[in-house]
Amino acid sequence: MLAPELERRLSSYRMPPEWAPHLATYIVWPHNLDTWPGKFARIPPLFAQMAAAIAHFEPVRILVNDADAIAEVRAMIANAPTPDDSPVRLDRINLIAIPTNDSWIRDHGPIFVNRFSSASPNSPAQIALDWRFNSWGEKYGRYDLDDVVPRRLGEYYGFDVIEPGIVLEGGSIDVNGAGSLLTTEACLLNRNRNPSLSRTEIEAYLRAGLGVTNICWLGDGIAGDDTDGHIDDLARFVAPRTIVTVVESDPADANYRVLDDNLARLRALRDEHDRPFTIETLPMPPALHYDGTRLPASYANFYVVNSGVIVPTFDCAADAVAIATLERLFPDRRVVGLPATDLVWGLGAVHCLTQQHPL
Repeated sequence: MLAPELERRLSSYRMPPEWAPHLATYIVWPHNLDTWPGKFARIPPLFAQMAAAIAHFEPVRILVNDADAIAEVRAMIANAPTPDDSPVRLDRINLIAIPTNDSWIRDHGPIFVNRFSSASPNSPAQIALDWRFNSWGEKYGRYDLDDVVPRRLGEYYGFDVIEPGIVLEGGSIDVNGAGSLLTTEACLLNRNRNPSLSRTEIEAYLRAGLGVTNICWLGDGIAGDDTDGHIDDLARFVAPRTIVTVVESDPADANYRVLDDNLARLRALRDEHDRPFTIETLPMPPALHYDGTRLPASYANFYVVNSGVIVPTFDCAADAVAIATLERLFPDRRVVGLPATDLVWGLGAVHCLTQQHPL
């Protein structure tokens, strides 16, 4: 269980929802050739487009593996397309040299909690949590540099960092900011993360660390997801009482039963006040394969920014349906599609490659 002192220190903090105002977004410039084998040359221009799209709405802090590459990266971003064809907001781009093993900062980056109570007025207004990262159950080589990214960012930008002490990836959780958290049994209960902890003990860490009171469990993840079922490919809060989830219409597809089961679970869930959630749906894109591998393509992997939403697109008819749905669910934000067919060969997309720093 959490050490009493750590639990006491976090008792006045809560993780804001993704749609809360952001100070900035963190991304890691791609450099690991093994993440996109055979396609890596196509990836940096897509990152440049993603960075330019996010900078249209808010500041972007980009971790670059090699300081000597900073000028080249900035020039690539400067020439990237933007949502309205205006010049890239380079004034909102901050490039910093911090070495990493890979680009999935959603999972190894800091997760911020804000003080919501006046009970501890002398405590910091915000704390960054440095959960342990073990490369999704030690699936891929070294992860030592990724595991210390929150600490390195805290040193660079001067924010407080504490370590709750268990393995937890940002893509495995989603919060509504009012006390409820979405996650999956397939990931958080997997023995390759925290084998000594029970479900009850893991829930205790989530409650104490993230300031939530209501843990909402879904089941399995989508086909091709090497994270063992991250929630950000399945279902997302879009408002305190509204969840949008992906559904598969083809009964022959590998995702059909998994997503149907999760939909049934969502409809049975209750919020932190024992009220049912409103459940909205997004389509799944047609099955996407590369080199014989089923890829985890999902419109649920969107990222909410200040006044905008960045959604992965897959060059198919379902793109328009997904964009229209998110426009309806986020009427005060501009929804921008980002080509992700090549990105998802790395087994992740927009949300996996970003991490918000809330105000």
